[in-house]
Amino acid sequence: MKADMRQLPRRDLLGLATGACALAALPGTAWAQVAVDNLLVYVGIAPGGVSDTAARTVAAQPNAYARNIIVENRTGAGGQLAVTALRGKPADGRTCMVTPASVLTIYPHTYRQLPYDPFRDLVPVAMAGKFEFGFGVGPMVPASVTTMAQFFDWCRKNPAQASFASPAAGSIPHFVGILAARHGGVEIVHVPYRGTQPAVLDMIGGQIAAASGPVGGFVEHVKAGKCRLLATSGSKRSRFTPGVPTYAEQGIPEIQFDEWLGFFMPSGTPRALAESASESIRAAIVHPDAARALATAGVEAESSTPAELAQLLRRDHDRWQPIVKSVGFIASS
Repeated sequence: MKADMRQLPRRDLLGLATGACALAALPGTAWAQVAVDNLLVYVGIAPGGVSDTAARTVAAQPNAYARNIIVENRTGAGGQLAVTALRGKPADGRTCMVTPASVLTIYPHTYRQLPYDPFRDLVPVAMAGKFEFGFGVGPMVPASVTTMAQFFDWCRKNPAQASFASPAAGSIPHFVGILAARHGGVEIVHVPYRGTQPAVLDMIGGQIAAASGPVGGFVEHVKAGKCRLLATSGSKRSRFTPGVPTYAEQGIPEIQFDEWLGFFMPSGTPRALAESASESIRAAIVHPDAARALATAGVEAESSTPAELAQLLRRDHDRWQPIVKSVGFIASS
């Protein structure tokens, strides 16, 4: 596969140049040692989201697997388009994908006709990090609302405006919002978006009352005073928003979720290639510069072997089945 450099955004060209120069400068590293010339990384979420940040963070680090790493956003269908694009590629180690876990662990339980099987069509490579979820409100909601209980009260008094956005229908933020509304005994309309940033931007723009999404999608807007974060989903307070109480602290113990990001290759990819790519990604993820870059998106840098990621995939796939069933959500398409 040969990259068309004229079609790449400037920031990708800079990333490729930086990564290439850094790799060339590494002691004992020769171009002949890389497995592939170009590695194409699909991202199913819009630019600026956590998956996009993880992909571009890895692309910016020295890489012993590929000379060039090209990031391509294939947004749509809540991240499904990236998976379907990947499964149609040759299993030659030249294409991979980074995705939030829900696309592989929840969607099989919510879509009657999912166009892929996460166990049959993909090869786990490496985890990139973990993150928690936050629930925020924008200017549509009065400044006096600072807790989930107060938000539920506001929703009861303003049913026509009671709504929340999420990055995608059937995503973990979607289910967090549903579970929260169920706990509060209120009806809150869910509005799915193509990624966290579009959802949060509409919230701070006053077009929708609230948003449920990765904590990192809110942090800068909270600092700027454009929105308020009411709760986070971890078992303890997020280090990125230490002043915000968890759902559990607010009497909603059933909401304790985080999510991982994972790199995958097409089914049939030789084990040696997957393990080689995994070693390179893990080396990039643990680099201090990468950890700092991921932290700006509210992601804790954490990686894994292919076998460990496979175990995570199976565990979370099975964990979400009864939760999805209890909620009763089935995707319309």
